[in-house]
Amino acid sequence: LGRMKPVIVVHGGAGRIFKEREEGCRAGIIRAALQGYGVLKRGGSAVDAVEEAVRSMEDDPHFNAGCGSVLNEKGEVEMDAIIMDGKNLDSGAVSAVKCIANPIKLARLVMEKTKHMLLTDQGAHLFARAMGIPEIPGEKLITERSHERWKKNLEADSNPGEFQK
Repeated sequence: LGRMKPVIVVHGGAGRIFKEREEGCRAGIIRAALQGYGVLKRGGSAVDAVEEAVRSMEDDPHFNAGCGSVLNEKGEVEMDAIIMDGKNLDSGAVSAVKCIANPIKLARLVMEKTKHMLLTDQGAHLFARAMGIPEIPGEKLITERSHERWKKNLEADSNPGEFQK
């Protein structure tokens, strides 16, 4: 049996992508896939490749993850992330995470360093601190686009469900 050729599939979320964002989104997906693929080509694990591809999208303001996330009602970035290892079906997740650039890294640490499957809010915050994950100011994760969307959703006559489409 010859070596299997590595394959990575990346998907950048659901919803309509407006014309002016199409190019940036496509470039971001390609970048994420290539970064994950590079990990596989160098002999890294599938989990390493997935973390790297997701990290790339969390760092790219075109996507609704990390920098560019949709804001909560208070106008803050609150993020969720989950990762799973297909070999043994282990998984780790975090929810309502603030002030962390790459929640996917924290989700992986939950999977690998705890008996838990999910840490949320304060528990996730304390775990991140214990793991030495650097905090960043929440404002650094807010893009102009997400702030505009948030303001629009606050308008009295707004229909957030309709606007999200």
